[in-house]
Amino acid sequence: MAFCGLSDKVLIMNSNEIRQRFLDFFAKRGHAILPSASLVPKNDPSVLFNTAGMQPLVPYLMGESHPQGNRLVSAQKCVRTGDIDDVGDSRHLTFFEMLGNWSLGDYFKEDAIKWSFEFLTSKEEGLGLDPSRLYITVFEGDDNAPRDMEAVESWKQYIPEHRIYFLPAKNNWWSPGDNGPCGPDTEMFYDVTPHGLGDLSHEQYVEADDRGDLVEIWNDVFMQYEKKDGVVIGKLAQKNVDTGSGLERITMMVQGKSNVFETDLFAPFMSAIKLASTDYNERSARIVADHARSAMFLIGDGVTPSNKDQGYVLRRLIRRAVMQARNLKLPTRFVSNTVTDYVDLYKNVYSDLDILVISKVISDEEDKFQKTLESGLKEFEKGTDAFTLATTYGFPIELTVELAQEKQQEIDVAGFHEQMKAHQEASRKGAEQKFKGGLANTSEITVKLHTAHHLLLAALQKVLGPEVHQRGSNITEERLRIDFNFDRKMTDEEKKAVEDQVNEWIKADHQVCRREMPRDEAEKIGAEMEFGTKYPDTVSVYFIEDKEGNAVSKEFCGGPHVEHTGDLGTFKIQKEEAVAAGVRRIKATLS
Repeated sequence: MAFCGLSDKVLIMNSNEIRQRFLDFFAKRGHAILPSASLVPKNDPSVLFNTAGMQPLVPYLMGESHPQGNRLVSAQKCVRTGDIDDVGDSRHLTFFEMLGNWSLGDYFKEDAIKWSFEFLTSKEEGLGLDPSRLYITVFEGDDNAPRDMEAVESWKQYIPEHRIYFLPAKNNWWSPGDNGPCGPDTEMFYDVTPHGLGDLSHEQYVEADDRGDLVEIWNDVFMQYEKKDGVVIGKLAQKNVDTGSGLERITMMVQGKSNVFETDLFAPFMSAIKLASTDYNERSARIVADHARSAMFLIGDGVTPSNKDQGYVLRRLIRRAVMQARNLKLPTRFVSNTVTDYVDLYKNVYSDLDILVISKVISDEEDKFQKTLESGLKEFEKGTDAFTLATTYGFPIELTVELAQEKQQEIDVAGFHEQMKAHQEASRKGAEQKFKGGLANTSEITVKLHTAHHLLLAALQKVLGPEVHQRGSNITEERLRIDFNFDRKMTDEEKKAVEDQVNEWIKADHQVCRREMPRDEAEKIGAEMEFGTKYPDTVSVYFIEDKEGNAVSKEFCGGPHVEHTGDLGTFKIQKEEAVAAGVRRIKATLS
């Protein structure tokens, strides 16, 4: 399927060209290009992964000045698994790249809308999409804020007013929670039908959206209000713009495909599956293709399979891919052997993808899963129920149903899913308690723990040696956590020495200050860097200094922090333990 109104030049653009064209378009308009942050958030415990382009920019959306300026653009790696059961349709994915541009107190609705439209429709600088296939939604207004006529007036310069639709807050209002910045958004939808829908009434538009005849391809969020305890209390002093457009969906539009799996982002892998399968079906093939790509990027950012947190998600993705590969009757270790197709596609964009490491991690997990299947088969023969097989032995429900059918037995699949839903809800609530924080939570205690984290790393280096560096972190309102490279258990004397050193620096009431500088200069002075993170040419470095200006700690960081260490209270190490070979973990609190 090819859409109307696309030039031949744009039709042949591949995904790498689309990504680069987006970055170049906004760079030409004064935006600094940021490298993608790791999929694993730095000091943001609200989620397991970066799920949107704005997440790495939280401190700057909250008011911190960004070292690269107030106009930014990036292509951010993201992972979302909330819709994992929908993967296999035409557009749901677990990994995707979010193309985004930001204004931090600079331009607002008029320019954001103008540039969104220009990039989508311009044949010279943009994608050359047909403007007659664009449909726009804006916020209809409610008790919190009025109808967004400012956005409508901007859109009327480019889109006929009868193709602009007012929708309620559940569709066109962005908020991180009950507290913090929030505001209306405007969304752009593209007509993907063969002959075009033409003019639509409001009711017809809603029906077309429900049918999937329209696909959302861009979203501009206007952060102009402040919410407290669920109620908008006024306007923000600094108004921000946060836009997002999924590369995969955009590529589908530009290449005139009916689904993302037909684009160049997936085509080589899908072809390999079709050639190797002796029992091919499209849904299973798409799941294998999606999950293998997601696993590749997670491993590339340092995640390894485990039964907790990010590692659990990675393990689930690999095992789901292996199960679907089994359904397709693909060769053993197909996933790990064929993931090289993806590395080849992305190697010029993400040079840190190590094919040897990625293949080994996936193949090891494939082997472990084969053993899991063997033990699950034994339990199945004993009559163990489907829910226990899934939650205790990792045995997929699909395989349980298949085996039951062979024995002419019936499985209560609906009952299984009800049990799993309750199980997942309990897990989700537990995770929400564990991962409190993020954009809606820059609370006083979280900020204090963030600063204490810097002191802890500096104390570890002083007591254990300068070769100690951070390998991961997590901060909630209850405690801080740091992972660091060290090849043995710390002694009680070492733990006490670290604890005493942090409290000594707290008592000294050292100053905490932020300085912007070239990345090369920050590296030369020995500022601590987050392991595996790519940084822009200009960076923000936080210094903790004594009264003579001597640095106790200096780290690449976006903040926020207290201004003096004397505000922190008393530091206490709660636990020190191993998390992996050569990596230790400390959990600590302030009181």
